[in-house]
Amino acid sequence: MRYKQGSDKYQVILAPKNLDQQIPQNHICRVIHAFTQTLNMTNLGYKYTNPHQTGNKPYNPKTMLNLYIYGYLHKIRSSRKLQAETTKNIEVMWLLDELQPDDKTIANFRTDNTKALKQTFRTFNLLLNKWNLYSKTLTATDGSKHRADNNRKNNHNPTTLKEKIAHLDKQINAYLAEMEKNDQKETQPDLPNPQQCQEMLKQLKEKKLDLEKLLEQANKQGEVSTIDPDARLMHSGGDARPLDVCYNALTITDSKHNLIVDFDLTNNPSDSGSLHTLTQKAKEIMGVEKFTNLADKGFYDGADILACEAAGVSCLVAKPKNRGPKKAAGFERDCFVYDGGLDCYVCPRGHQMHFRRLVKYRAGCAELGRVYENYAACRTCSSRLECTKSHYRIIVRSPFQDVLDVVDRRTLVNRALYKRRGAIVEHAFGTVKAVWGFKQFLCRGLEKVCGELSLAYLAYNFRRVFNIFEAEGVDLVAKFGL
Repeated sequence: MRYKQGSDKYQVILAPKNLDQQIPQNHICRVIHAFTQTLNMTNLGYKYTNPHQTGNKPYNPKTMLNLYIYGYLHKIRSSRKLQAETTKNIEVMWLLDELQPDDKTIANFRTDNTKALKQTFRTFNLLLNKWNLYSKTLTATDGSKHRADNNRKNNHNPTTLKEKIAHLDKQINAYLAEMEKNDQKETQPDLPNPQQCQEMLKQLKEKKLDLEKLLEQANKQGEVSTIDPDARLMHSGGDARPLDVCYNALTITDSKHNLIVDFDLTNNPSDSGSLHTLTQKAKEIMGVEKFTNLADKGFYDGADILACEAAGVSCLVAKPKNRGPKKAAGFERDCFVYDGGLDCYVCPRGHQMHFRRLVKYRAGCAELGRVYENYAACRTCSSRLECTKSHYRIIVRSPFQDVLDVVDRRTLVNRALYKRRGAIVEHAFGTVKAVWGFKQFLCRGLEKVCGELSLAYLAYNFRRVFNIFEAEGVDLVAKFGL
């Protein structure tokens, strides 16, 4: 039986091809190179854009950026793995002109240029807007948790630290008791060595001192992570790990091609209060004043939604379930209807609940909530026990309830439109996290992690744009003017 035969690996090639001949004309490497050639690295803030005439020569920032964009496009994020690619991958050799930086140099480029990488991501997105790849009419917003480079065991809160300190105190007392026995019965053969007790006691006291310092920090900020100080414990979801030390990537995505418009990285596990900031960033990138934004219930914040609506962004946000004790059927918060003309609520039994006083709505909110009640009606109502466990029912109206009512009605009327939210924004999360495996950061610290996420999102948009233009038969390199 005959087999297909390859070329003889020992055959001497007299006229070998050059590197450029081995890279197809429509290859993504050429697009990466074309993009970085258009960048003004000095304005973006990259290090070593103006090298000194003396000393060791640095690598061109454009060359290093080529390597990272290629790496993130092909699920290679480790500096050591990227360094290995420079010696065996013909595409990387073409991008780097056969340069072979060591892994430390590669790692330093990412950590030294965090802000510049974020600006590069925004610069590319401005190009997408110039090429009309954004719809500029409909966006979707969501948050996604990415694990930090910090194990849960290295995340502490005041309660766990106090327990550990108490456990150390018991151990210290036990060793002190053993040392006292040694002093009383020096000839007892089965007692521990005094020198060993002294050494162990010294280590325990040092460990207790470290824990006390951590406790002081934890009391100030609620928790402390010893490996990545900026990371926080969050409900991450997925991977059977409900709680993990993470960062929260808040992302706004356009509906036309599911391209990421911008993002904000935070160590706050809540999405609340970030909607206005994200929509303002999107307005700057897309160059528009009005558009519609879809968001899940995590963004249901009255003050934030009011700011968006005032800025020209029409919001469709899912309404979360009412908090607090569960009420009997027919007596939930939504069953109490507000009458704007009379400024009162009408309860399910038809009684009017009038305005009584102002109260602090919530921590950090300057506006006051309005309290509505009808003590006399509740006292004689046959359904009081079903309605409330107190002597009378009260309703606290949010200072932003008017705009929330408008958004609630809009979301209800446009259900079909709102259902598109997951398909728009989850497309990016699914690709980056599930397909590319970017579930955990390699860098530490909020600023460095932000630079790493910028590379991942830049690679995602890059791949999307390359696929879009390739399907349309457009020469993307030519669009960069090269």
